[in-house]
Amino acid sequence: MSVLEVEQRGAALRIRVRVKPRASKSRILPVRDGMLEIAIAAPPVDGEANSELIRTLAQTLGCAKTAIEIVTGAGSRSKLVAIVGLTLQELLTKLDQTGT
Repeated sequence: MSVLEVEQRGAALRIRVRVKPRASKSRILPVRDGMLEIAIAAPPVDGEANSELIRTLAQTLGCAKTAIEIVTGAGSRSKLVAIVGLTLQELLTKLDQTGT
């Protein structure tokens, strides 16, 4: 099992995610190679997968969608995501509750 790499940058926590679009349902998958894998039930067209990624993370972490930003990789499966309003412990606890 791999450990999620988290970077503190100002008030934001940054994590690397690997998106798997066109899944049967959106859900958080286990961490692999330091990246959080997320299955997304949307195609990678017209920003739909990115919107669904933000929605899925916000729902999982219990925060507003506006608290999550894709910093780099908007057109890629590998992305750097910034999350504000959570401590490192809160982030890890909420992800742990998903079974990752």
